[in-house]
Amino acid sequence: MKIILLQDEKKLGKKGDAVEVSDGYARNYILPKKIGVEATTKNMNDLKLQKANQAKMAQEQLDAAKERASQLSTKQVTVKMKAGESGKAFGSVSTKEIAAAFKEQHNIELDKKKIQLPENLKNFGTYEVSVKLHPQVTGTFSVRVSEE
Repeated sequence: MKIILLQDEKKLGKKGDAVEVSDGYARNYILPKKIGVEATTKNMNDLKLQKANQAKMAQEQLDAAKERASQLSTKQVTVKMKAGESGKAFGSVSTKEIAAAFKEQHNIELDKKKIQLPENLKNFGTYEVSVKLHPQVTGTFSVRVSEE
């Protein structure tokens, strides 16, 4: 019997796969536990439509991430730090501070976990910082660290 899996099953396959199993296994285990449905023509067409919709959504997310990356490339954010008597900065700038400053200055929310610093920002100056917007898209913007 041919079955379309509704969820990942360890020994059979992943969600959305059409697999061939014995009739008893399908009747007694897969169908009652709602792990899969019988692969009728209607269910196969529904699966094709779902996969097409998922592909369309993934493409829209990719396009949105590319658009956001192009917007970010023109932005610069300024983070102020305290300095000692010798002009050296105390501590370093964290991704949390960069995300907060970006929200405050440009009203764009960035996830602090996705910001990738090239190095610890311990000195004053301008740095190029990248942010992971999508698994395939990385945007960059500049961070200027200045004295308070």
